[in-house]
Amino acid sequence: MQDRTDDHSPGRVDRGSARPGRHRGHRVRIGLLTDPGAAAAVAAALEPDLSEVLAGEIDDSTEWVVTSRTCEIPLDDEGLVPLELLAQEHRERQEWDVMIVVTDLPRRVGTRPVATVVRGSARTGMVSLPGLGALGVRRRARRAVVHLVRALSGHEGHSDGEQPADIPRLSPLRHIDADEDTDAHLALVGLRGRLRLLAGMVRDNRPWRLVPHLSSATAAAAATGAYAVVTTTFWMMSNSLSSLRLLLISVVAIVAMATWLITYNHLWDRPPDKDARAKAVLYNAATVITMIFGVTCMYVLLYLAALLVALVLIDPNYFAAQLHRPVSFGTYLKLVWLASSVGIVAGALGSSLESEDAVRKATYGRRELERQRGRDST
Repeated sequence: MQDRTDDHSPGRVDRGSARPGRHRGHRVRIGLLTDPGAAAAVAAALEPDLSEVLAGEIDDSTEWVVTSRTCEIPLDDEGLVPLELLAQEHRERQEWDVMIVVTDLPRRVGTRPVATVVRGSARTGMVSLPGLGALGVRRRARRAVVHLVRALSGHEGHSDGEQPADIPRLSPLRHIDADEDTDAHLALVGLRGRLRLLAGMVRDNRPWRLVPHLSSATAAAAATGAYAVVTTTFWMMSNSLSSLRLLLISVVAIVAMATWLITYNHLWDRPPDKDARAKAVLYNAATVITMIFGVTCMYVLLYLAALLVALVLIDPNYFAAQLHRPVSFGTYLKLVWLASSVGIVAGALGSSLESEDAVRKATYGRRELERQRGRDST
């Protein structure tokens, strides 16, 4: 497999692989068109073996030729991927028989969140990575691509609401038939379906990026935590607090910082339109979980750093003399627990020094960031 760059499109990357079927029947060219980033990484992982998978699961008498192309996929005025326009621009030019768009943009058809979309007239389908959830994304993406290729190549059909044979029975995905915009798609149904979409949106936001991106907040939290570790007042307080109370303090500190980041940086979605407000519930839930997860990552890192400082700087004999009781490793853990909670609260104040754009970049994935900017410009 080789990478090659389109001479007429700087920055766009094509990848290709071809594996013949056992009987070398007619050839079907499959094109994967991907967003940069997570979608491109998923497609790159699928591509080497996808021809063999298609031969094994659909038709081994067909030569499945799979190539991929990475580019900035545009959105239409409604913030959706224009499948027919992309088919005209890429499928016909690349001479693909079937094109699958892989994107990290959440997608709905009507009120239903979906994982895949099919436009039979354009011989084009789309895989929405958030609809695949947070775990096993590559495995689920492979299954979704096979399902789309099967549908677009005319090998199998389904009735509305039927569970396709290539989708596990316990999966929250259900096959939904044509409407005015889509020929068929796999919808996420029920509470499990919405929870899977929510988990996929949070994963796409990559909340663990919060720590390195919010340098002022991290510095304020670390400085305050270090001060608390070496202050005897905090030694006395931590020694007198129960583990349950320390847990409550840490939870309150994490929630307080997440709330501050959301409100101070205007991350809460408040669209005026009623239909948009219904969709905003999911986006707001993803924002809240993303922030809590990100702040928790910061808390854990701060705790480990403060514990190292405490073990290095505080002599056990001096620590015991100040507390008037023997100390153990658990005594250090309780001190660092309280110090980290106080540090996180200070980190919330330190985040005020960050620009709103910096916080958004640390909080949202690329597609969600585009949606936020589009919302603010209207």
